[in-house]
Amino acid sequence: MSLKTSVITSLIWKFLERIGTQGVSFIVAIVLARLLSPADFGLIAIVTVFVTMANVFVQSGLNTALIQKKNADNLDFSTVFFSCLALAAVLYMGLFFSAPFIAEFYNNQSELVPVIRVLGLMLPLGALNSIQEAYVARNMMFKKLFYRSVGAVIPAGIIGVVCAYLGIGIWSLVAQQLSNAFLICVIMWFTVKWRPSLAFSFERWKGLFSFGWKLLCSSLLDTFYYNIRDLVIGKLFTPADLGFYNRGDQFPKLIITNINASIQSVLLPSLSTVQDDRVRLKALARRSIKTSSFLILPMMAGLAALAQPLTLVLLGEKWLPAVPFIQICCFSYAFWPIHTTNLSAINAVGRSDVFLKLEIIKKSYGLTILAIAVYAFRSPLGIAMSAAITAPLGSFVNAYPNKKLLDYGFAEQMKDFLPSFFLSVAMGATIYLGGNFLTERLNLAPILLMVVSAVVGILLYFGLAKVLHFECLDYLIKTIKEWKFKSNKADLEK
Repeated sequence: MSLKTSVITSLIWKFLERIGTQGVSFIVAIVLARLLSPADFGLIAIVTVFVTMANVFVQSGLNTALIQKKNADNLDFSTVFFSCLALAAVLYMGLFFSAPFIAEFYNNQSELVPVIRVLGLMLPLGALNSIQEAYVARNMMFKKLFYRSVGAVIPAGIIGVVCAYLGIGIWSLVAQQLSNAFLICVIMWFTVKWRPSLAFSFERWKGLFSFGWKLLCSSLLDTFYYNIRDLVIGKLFTPADLGFYNRGDQFPKLIITNINASIQSVLLPSLSTVQDDRVRLKALARRSIKTSSFLILPMMAGLAALAQPLTLVLLGEKWLPAVPFIQICCFSYAFWPIHTTNLSAINAVGRSDVFLKLEIIKKSYGLTILAIAVYAFRSPLGIAMSAAITAPLGSFVNAYPNKKLLDYGFAEQMKDFLPSFFLSVAMGATIYLGGNFLTERLNLAPILLMVVSAVVGILLYFGLAKVLHFECLDYLIKTIKEWKFKSNKADLEK
């Protein structure tokens, strides 16, 4: 199978996995939002930050090193597996004993203590399947991840909804997340053939760690930075305020997770296979930015334009304060195609040192802007705005090293990014102004307004892309036709 065919097939399965998983999670989240209060979501967001930070130690750095290493064998995988499992146990004990201090810091909210101790069990569960995920990604067996994710998220969602209906509040969110992690472990164990051997090599660990520790530090910085707003809002304002911010972030993040994360999860192993061929590396990076921008940007613009009717239809009137957070987060996430493509390319060529330096630079000015926003605005909305300010700056910082590494600098990347950006802005402005006009003149119901605006937006965006001869649209159509033809041919040969 050619690299292009392998990438496209893997991308489709990864995309289906994200669509299936996030689609079910999204529906469950909507039901839970109607059954639970914003304060419940705010409290669980605080706990999730600490669990996520601890989980970075377990599932980052060494796992990526396994994917990047050319000749990784079972000894490498077993070594990383046992080291991750041991680390997860230590980190869980740390969370268990620090839970009372965390609760005291967040205005003596004692209900956080048992929640932290129970939800922290996700750490050893994550360690159990993290190496299987690396094995699957390295061998581009993303079909298995589809069955795993969908098979876990549906029963976990049912458990969460039933618990919420029974009135146990925040514990329904705990039950949903914990059962999902447990089911993922069980399914991965039976669907992935890899098993750890009773072997550990300190030399192999040192070799992998020499690459992975920089990624680990980068991931820690990145995770802390992207969750610090939750921590600050949770400390300075009410749990309900944090709930509105958290839900406002959910909608654009869902799109990013489904599309951009699917592309990037396939991109790293693909780039790693041609890491010595700079011409092909640049071609793959350009294709990633063009394709992900063309697909993601109109969704961000459309979501920002329709944030109010979408919130009314899906979450209800009590969640309307989340609307401006949705719009701000849409702008911030619009720049992710540039961020993640550049970082994947840097990882693929083995320059984790450059990756770490970039993260330090970005987080330094990002935290400075956040501190200014906290002092100047003293509101959750102002804190969210700080992310929108730093997003365009991060694009330039991430692109800078690839001028030398790939001969693909910021100016050339903007030439690939801006056509989709401007077309998306035009489409978003059109449906926003048109939606206001229809609401004032015809008093359309929110759900009707959403449907009409979405159809108009899709037709306008793809129609203009066709008229303006967007290369990316032609490429996507051609690629889909080729993949469909090869799939049909393979079926006939069977």
